[in-house]
Amino acid sequence: MAELPPLDLPDDPRLAANITHFARALRAAGLPVGPGKVIKAVRAVAAVGFTDKRDFYWALHAVFVTRPEQRRVFAQVFRLFWRDPRYVEHMMAMMLPAVRGVQEDRTPKPGEKRAAEALLDGLDRDAPDLPEGEGTEIEVDATLTMSREERLRKLDFEQMSAEEMAEAKRLLARLRLPVKPLMSRRTMAHPRGAKPDWRRTLRASLRTGGDLAGIATRKNRIRWPNLVVICDISGSMSAYSRAVLHFLHAVANRQGQGWARVHGFTFGTRLTNITRHLATRDVDAALAAAGAEAQDWEGGTRIGACLHDFNRDWSRRVLGQGAVVLIITDGLDRDDADQLGREMERLHLSARRLIWLNPLLRWDGFAPRAAGIRAMLPHVDSFRAGHNIASLTALAEAISRPEDMGEKARLMALM
Repeated sequence: MAELPPLDLPDDPRLAANITHFARALRAAGLPVGPGKVIKAVRAVAAVGFTDKRDFYWALHAVFVTRPEQRRVFAQVFRLFWRDPRYVEHMMAMMLPAVRGVQEDRTPKPGEKRAAEALLDGLDRDAPDLPEGEGTEIEVDATLTMSREERLRKLDFEQMSAEEMAEAKRLLARLRLPVKPLMSRRTMAHPRGAKPDWRRTLRASLRTGGDLAGIATRKNRIRWPNLVVICDISGSMSAYSRAVLHFLHAVANRQGQGWARVHGFTFGTRLTNITRHLATRDVDAALAAAGAEAQDWEGGTRIGACLHDFNRDWSRRVLGQGAVVLIITDGLDRDDADQLGREMERLHLSARRLIWLNPLLRWDGFAPRAAGIRAMLPHVDSFRAGHNIASLTALAEAISRPEDMGEKARLMALM
């Protein structure tokens, strides 16, 4: 927990009531908080006391936080509710449009916007009064104002509020990821085929005493590739991996896109196969089951070791029939870079196409300086951003165009 200023308690504190209001804010921010947890929280604080700020924080944390992804939101709501003496003004500034003179020029931290919405639920969100003489003339040009949906498509997943993320999931559920069929070397009978079928022709001639009534023809069969997604669920990738898995569930359950089968794997410190969970029609139930099986959510990252497990245990099972592989990770790995390079090369040789989605590409000044990124980049066919809905929409074009390399050529020149 970050170092924060000490608490200033009033003369007549209403701790139980404040804990109740704090629980309501957590529930509004998306945490599953009910009356039972409020009672447990009051009892926990009564047991540990209120003299030490760390004991108070972790007592409430133990009651209200049940999943790793809830820690960040809890920490932000706690800081705003209990620690910041001007949290209302701070939150109102975050909820106003990003215009100079009203809001400080910075991006809200992950979970901060959801915390602000939860604590401001039902409050007046008018702009706070500015002191005289400190006002700044604001000039807004609305000629290029984007629609809400267009703005949401370009908004970073990590900076979305709870409401925006819910709307983004609805947009992700409508996205399509079609793929072109592959031509097989096997053939099938067809009346307008390009290849003569001499065996069938001779068999047909036996019915007419050896006379050829016509030449039977064949054409090449078509087959559909598999889609294999290997998604990083470590702490630095949490917000992005959840959005990608939501998108992957929609692709796996939509008929007519052409994929023979969609396979999903997650990795942090270990590799987990979540393919069977993606077959569940309800997306919330599917992701909840996948999260329960993958025990390394928001943990560390061992990309090389996890790719080694995939190449050893799963590549022959799922990479046949010209599979397309998507790997979603930021490439920040502290393990052996040589091992990571070897495993990426093996994965690249086993797949028809290997596409890497990296949310760090959202930064204009991104360069392949990390050892993990430098080890992975030479072994991918396309290197693209994966931080918002627009980047996932553009993924369809990268799959349908084999010559699309994304940002790989530009970044390889910087290595």
